[in-house]
Amino acid sequence: MAEVYEEADIGIVREIAQDVMSEVGRVVVGLGEVLQYLFIGLLTNGHILLEGVPGLAKTVTAKTFAEALGITFNRIQFTPDLLPSDCTGSMVFDQSKGDFVIRKGPLFSNIVLADEINRTAPKTQAALLEAMGEKQVTIEGKTYNLEKPFQVVATQNPVEQEGTYPLPEAQLDRFLFKLWLDYPPEEEEIEIMARQLSGNNIVIDPVTNAEEIVELQRLVNTVYMDHIILEYIKDIVFKTRNDPQIAIGAGPRASLTLMKCAKARASILGRDYVTPDDVKELCVPVLNHRLGLKAEAELEGLTTTAVINRILNEVVVPI
Repeated sequence: MAEVYEEADIGIVREIAQDVMSEVGRVVVGLGEVLQYLFIGLLTNGHILLEGVPGLAKTVTAKTFAEALGITFNRIQFTPDLLPSDCTGSMVFDQSKGDFVIRKGPLFSNIVLADEINRTAPKTQAALLEAMGEKQVTIEGKTYNLEKPFQVVATQNPVEQEGTYPLPEAQLDRFLFKLWLDYPPEEEEIEIMARQLSGNNIVIDPVTNAEEIVELQRLVNTVYMDHIILEYIKDIVFKTRNDPQIAIGAGPRASLTLMKCAKARASILGRDYVTPDDVKELCVPVLNHRLGLKAEAELEGLTTTAVINRILNEVVVPI
């Protein structure tokens, strides 16, 4: 049974987060910022979309992250012929019982890696959308709750688009963050090869467990957020809706996401209160997949990241 923490124990979130990242760092080189975002997503019951070319350790990172947390992990390779039941599970006939029983699919896990999520048909993506949004799946008309905590880490290849199904806006909006993984710098590339040369099979020691993570999620909700921070989030989001370079602005879910994630970031840094910097640091990963630029802005070579950074410079930061 997980220990019940008091509000004053917010520092335990930072302690566990650092231990988890340190443990994952024994296997994964770099990606410290990505790991922090993964942990924020876990603390806020959110899902992460990773975009990057193949071979950047996306799968290894997600699997090692789950191992360090001491929770269950499953991987689904998305293909055009993947069926919803391949993810959710199905009812099968048990001859010994003379009745149908549920055979749970890979979604019944704490962390699920949805590899190349845009390669599967919309029907299967819809089944995943229910799991992401409602933390439940429907099998043969019956609803089953998923594990707690539950997090989907999805990957996309931005280069090869032939035979893919672009994610609908409703599903993109379900992702807490959209993170771009770039090539590692020279020093990290050498470190990656050196670790392979050593040939050591590193055993990950679990830092926590599912019950304690649920308790940490409760603890994060106690982090104090002043009303001026809510005003700051509102100003940023409303600015995206009225910006001349943006065709589709951020909706209310973006405001709620910034609010929840700012609390989680503050707790990871050992604070029991939110600052404007917590919000500012999260704006790009929270908003970059929720905004649609106007055609003229894209023709000028602008990116959503550049527009978000400009908006952050224009919005007055509260003191």
